[in-house]
Amino acid sequence: MLAIIGTMFWGISSPFAQALFAQNVKPLWLVGARLLLAGILLSVWGFIATDKEQHKEIFKKKNLILLILFAVFGMVPSQLTFFLAIRYGNASTATILQFLGPVFIIVCLAIQYRKLPPRIDVISLMIAVLGTILVVTNGKIGTLALSAAGIFWGIMAGVSQASYTLIPRRLLEQFDARLVTGLGMFIGSILFWPLILTTKIPSITPFTVGSFAYIIIFGTMASYLCYLQSVKYIPASTTGMLSAFEPLTANVLSVLWFHETLGTFQTLGAVLILSTAFLQAMALKGK
Repeated sequence: MLAIIGTMFWGISSPFAQALFAQNVKPLWLVGARLLLAGILLSVWGFIATDKEQHKEIFKKKNLILLILFAVFGMVPSQLTFFLAIRYGNASTATILQFLGPVFIIVCLAIQYRKLPPRIDVISLMIAVLGTILVVTNGKIGTLALSAAGIFWGIMAGVSQASYTLIPRRLLEQFDARLVTGLGMFIGSILFWPLILTTKIPSITPFTVGSFAYIIIFGTMASYLCYLQSVKYIPASTTGMLSAFEPLTANVLSVLWFHETLGTFQTLGAVLILSTAFLQAMALKGK
């Protein structure tokens, strides 16, 4: 349930981000600002809610190194690639391509443990790849229904979803998820401080303020917290597959808000990609 709620919050933030980009908000500024503000809020909450022992332990060298790796190779890429995928494509296709993340999680775990993944994971992987081909070509092999940049950043968003799911596993077993997530965001935001300080603040309107507030509170804080907390209770590969609710949510809102529609084969591809979540859920239920 945590994984589903978290990915739905993230999915809802996609059309809000697309709308902000249409009003000339820069993707890099938005990524840096949301990481900084959400990181501060989550870190403060985490420090208040946890004991001093956790505070001391999390800043020990081995844990701090892992936090920095999580921030630089997990948190920042997951935010940056996703928003660039929206900027060069659109909210619906960005979230669909990001759902390739579970494929990369399965591959990484197979390499790490030096054994073939379970049959259901292999089937899910094949279905996800086929679905992705349909989404990016709309059934016309040899041509692209999306821009090359949109496809590239969408696939990179999938890679980074795998990295931010796998890198902090040991930290999440030892520390409160609010501390891990908040500090990861804050450390990641440091890379964007020069840009945040030198970029002109976007025009302030009720819509931009409301959109930015949603992206910070629900699309960043709540979504990451729920998603990463779920890793403590179910396998990383299953958590990744349940993120299918993210593109589903984003697509529904994109149709209602921007009147965007997918082609017939793109819709079929999206259904195939989303179906892998239910295959994983059935496999988990059978254990």
